[in-house]
Amino acid sequence: MLDLANARALARRLDDAGYRFDPVAERLGPAGLDGLARNATIPGDRALAGADDPQATVIRVFALQQSVPRPALEAALGDLEPLHPLLEAGADPGTVRAAIEIRPYAFSDDTGEHDAWLASDRTPNLDGRLGEVRDDFVLGLSPASVTLAQLTMPGRVGRALDLGCGGGVQSVHLSTHADAVVATDLNPRACAMTRFSAALSGIDVDVRQGSLYQPVAGDSFDLIVSNPPYVMSPPTASRLVYREGTFSADTLVRAVVTGAPARLNPGGALQVLGNWAIAADQPWQERLAEWIAPTGCDALVLQREQLDPYEYIELWLADAALTGTPEYRRRYAEWVDYFDSLGIVGVGLGWLTLYRNDAADPVLRFDDWPHRTHSGVGAAFAEFPQAARTARAPRHDLLAATFTVTPDLTQETIGRPGAADPEHVVLRRAAGFGRAAEVDTALAAVVGACDGELPLGVLIDAVADLLEVDAAGLTADLLPRLRSLISDGYVTAAGPL
Repeated sequence: MLDLANARALARRLDDAGYRFDPVAERLGPAGLDGLARNATIPGDRALAGADDPQATVIRVFALQQSVPRPALEAALGDLEPLHPLLEAGADPGTVRAAIEIRPYAFSDDTGEHDAWLASDRTPNLDGRLGEVRDDFVLGLSPASVTLAQLTMPGRVGRALDLGCGGGVQSVHLSTHADAVVATDLNPRACAMTRFSAALSGIDVDVRQGSLYQPVAGDSFDLIVSNPPYVMSPPTASRLVYREGTFSADTLVRAVVTGAPARLNPGGALQVLGNWAIAADQPWQERLAEWIAPTGCDALVLQREQLDPYEYIELWLADAALTGTPEYRRRYAEWVDYFDSLGIVGVGLGWLTLYRNDAADPVLRFDDWPHRTHSGVGAAFAEFPQAARTARAPRHDLLAATFTVTPDLTQETIGRPGAADPEHVVLRRAAGFGRAAEVDTALAAVVGACDGELPLGVLIDAVADLLEVDAAGLTADLLPRLRSLISDGYVTAAGPL
């Protein structure tokens, strides 16, 4: 890997060549950019047809993974000798190509707009080819890494940990809202890629090699994020360290979860993408509760998808570029036998967040949530513990509190044209998890009147007067449903209860 001093010099050269995300996106156009997202280079190659300027040359080398004449790359980046570790001989004499991928990356968050570069191994299945995947392969930007970045809570923190850092995607994101970032990975090559990504991007990351929490023994953090190697593959299979550990079934994800509280500061949180085994004799919620309850943490877990064993196995065999190879049927059967031996009848895929709030009565919530989410998922995770605890408040305290409607809430009414009353009234959140709740007229009226001025009990009494019903009876009817809406953030208390 390139030494870090030369990495900053390379960053300046890439910048001078126009190899930043926005200029590259403009040059390739939507079709070229979308093609790269599908691992197809032909649309991008056609966008550059006939061009031999420095930007086109650098795009061909580091994004399209093509060989270019050595003089052309020298014209774009200057002396190539310091870049020797990043280059190798090309397909034809006198040409060179990149030994790794360097991707321009741009994102926005609560702190502003950001540019970076991400280093990783070259995409092995570009344009449908079945490239060999090295055992210590370092994955680049992926849908999973983007998802974890989106669900990470956005508030400012002191110290953050990127556990299982890979190429450093999460470290780059964390650097915008953490005073200090530590990154760990078992794979030495991943540690080197993260150091290189950080150096290219001009950020400080303390990278440490080792398994799980071992490199940070004695340290504590305000935020831990992890996209661990959660794929549950047979122990006899050839392993790719970016996706598979040496743990049995889902015990690696369990170790990430159960080991976090000792590394979290009070008020800190762990956020994980994970897979978990589903057994015939136990609901998935119970399995995960067995992991989380002993930690004493609050938790919100969303199962985004559930696959049967065959779907799961086919997914990851394809990811390893084994589809259509002589090994496919043998590896498939081996995997099925492994799941059968462990009693695994399905696999859950989802998001886990633990909050170290040191509460006497931790809040544990497990939702099947396959639905579309919206911007602000990280903020939705951040608001959960307080909202859930407010919803548990004693009846008297809840009725005496004032609430306001969350800004992203809308009300939908459905009914026949000309009808006096709607057949359905739905409250829908347009941000975060995109939750929706069907309500009746009375509940909709109370929620709509929550403007932070009058206590909840007074609002219920006023609606009871309008509907000419008994106030005590309406309170008894609405309060359980109001607790649910409060827990889901439809309305927010003016202060802690």
